[in-house]
Amino acid sequence: MLSLVEQLDRDRFEPVVLSFTDGPMMERLKQLDIKAHVIHTEKPFDFRIWKRVDKLVEDEDIDIVHAHGTRAMSNLFSTAKSRQLPLLYTCHGWSFHIGQNPVIKALRIKSEKYLTSKADINICGAKTNRDEARNVFGKFDAEIIYNSINPAKFNPYGTYKNVREELGVSKDDILIGFIARFTLQKQPLKMIESFAKVCKQVPNAKLLMVGDGELKSEAVKLVAQLKLEDKVVMQSFRQDVPDLLAGLDVFVLPSLWEGFSIALLEAMSIGNAVVATSVNGTLELIENNKNGLLVDVAKLENELPEALLKLCFDKNLRNHLRKNAIESVYNKYNVQTMVDKNQLIYHKLALKENHPMVIPEAYWQNAYKQSV
Repeated sequence: MLSLVEQLDRDRFEPVVLSFTDGPMMERLKQLDIKAHVIHTEKPFDFRIWKRVDKLVEDEDIDIVHAHGTRAMSNLFSTAKSRQLPLLYTCHGWSFHIGQNPVIKALRIKSEKYLTSKADINICGAKTNRDEARNVFGKFDAEIIYNSINPAKFNPYGTYKNVREELGVSKDDILIGFIARFTLQKQPLKMIESFAKVCKQVPNAKLLMVGDGELKSEAVKLVAQLKLEDKVVMQSFRQDVPDLLAGLDVFVLPSLWEGFSIALLEAMSIGNAVVATSVNGTLELIENNKNGLLVDVAKLENELPEALLKLCFDKNLRNHLRKNAIESVYNKYNVQTMVDKNQLIYHKLALKENHPMVIPEAYWQNAYKQSV
């Protein structure tokens, strides 16, 4: 979402951002002189804030509402519909997933089906997200606009600070990175257990784990139990992700499920050899043994250590994956392509709703060509 509003054609669109939590993104928006508001809630369908949301939409004279994620959509659709505003819903991964309590999962499926029915246009960040919804909801359709990144920010040929020196990691060490929330979905404990097996054969292997979450304390205890304190570097969430990625040899994302991972895109763009589980949107991004390695989530205990050992021992393979990863991201997942496709949808909605915006025919044609 941040990349989208950063790159919007400001001659045609004026972005106004509403977030339901404060944080680094809001600071970045202020730096860019983009209007940004916070109405705090951590709950979906929080009717207590709906009047404040409605007033904000009225005060800012909003013409099109674009909700990113379930919480945003559940707290925006009422205002959009009551004011007869065009409503887009971008799904960045559904709120229902494997491992949930069956009752909770059933409620979330029902909620998502209801929310998608309220949108004028649904957008999915991967084909697998759309197909999963079709299987669960029955009738469902959506535009596919892949998550993308700014290649200038994650440039494999850029200049970055030396995080290895900062963290006490030698240039001869093989640095494996896990940069994610410490949650059940991301499986940080499985990551540590797999790395412990790698250490038995690769004395110069190091693991950098960056993030926070409910499993962080348990992860710290596991590192101590396995006597890996001198092998594992733990860090809380950091803002300098490009610098961190530039210092890695291998990036790992052992998730139980994924939408279309921005983290993987960033790691691949900057030139990491990546290992990830063969789930959901990841299967659309990684071609096994070409631009990354895929491991079976059901066989993670065996396949993840094997994949990491393969990369530790084979520098040529790492370089092969790096090269193809960079090419695949730059050719297909450039942020400008993502922005153009969203803008084309905005144009269509504006015309459909007889919006007063005047759109030159040449601009329309150019936007269409770029999106195609």
